[in-house]
Amino acid sequence: MVNRPRSVILAACMSAAIGFTQTGTITPSSMLDGTRAPQVEAPKPVLSAETRGDIFMARKMYREAIEAFSEGSPKDAVLRNKIGIANHQMMQLNAAKKYYEQAVKLKPNYSEAINNLGTVYYATKSYRRAVSQYKKALKLAPDSASIHSNLGTAYFARNQIELATAEFRTALKLDPNVFEHHSSYGVMLQERSVQDRAKYHYWMAALYAQEGRSDLALQYLRKALEEGYKERKKLPEDPAFASMRDLPEFKELIAMEPRVL
Repeated sequence: MVNRPRSVILAACMSAAIGFTQTGTITPSSMLDGTRAPQVEAPKPVLSAETRGDIFMARKMYREAIEAFSEGSPKDAVLRNKIGIANHQMMQLNAAKKYYEQAVKLKPNYSEAINNLGTVYYATKSYRRAVSQYKKALKLAPDSASIHSNLGTAYFARNQIELATAEFRTALKLDPNVFEHHSSYGVMLQERSVQDRAKYHYWMAALYAQEGRSDLALQYLRKALEEGYKERKKLPEDPAFASMRDLPEFKELIAMEPRVL
């Protein structure tokens, strides 16, 4: 038996491992050319009709959102409501109303759709019907700050100031920032339709002042003055702003002549 060096034995083993034949060639099944084995790509997730519609809504591409939502089931109340919202954003109120009503028909306890139907009535100045819809929605969702604020705005439009103020206070207790972040489409859409914006912003300023939130009170008061609030001479003596009379910002605001927008 011939004793071979250890290194020779190892080399022979390695040659066999990588597929060398006795003739020194490399078999096709063991070629090491540096390429990777083919990788099977994972299938890309297919976005649902609702998700695609939501993306378009976020981009304010409302027509595209409607097309996307419409690809979903016509018996999906959420999609019907969202199609209504997209139409509402484009102020296509008749179409919005139709889809909100479809959503409610599919899901009678759908408080969001009932609320949104109220915003259509509000936009068309059917304030009594708006109040009725908001009350109906609140029976289903009594802790909804946005619906309380919408009901308050509808009362305000009917000049029922005490009822409006009570609803605004309830909304603020439920969500201290309800009027600032506009978490609900209904809130945003309704505020856009406020007729006497100067008076509305004045009452909001008074409400925030009485709640001790002087920063927001000043902000809304400035809006009211810029929009032509007619009773600015009474502001220094208005009891609603008693806690703010000594603030330099309040004095400056009262003294200046803001540009009416």
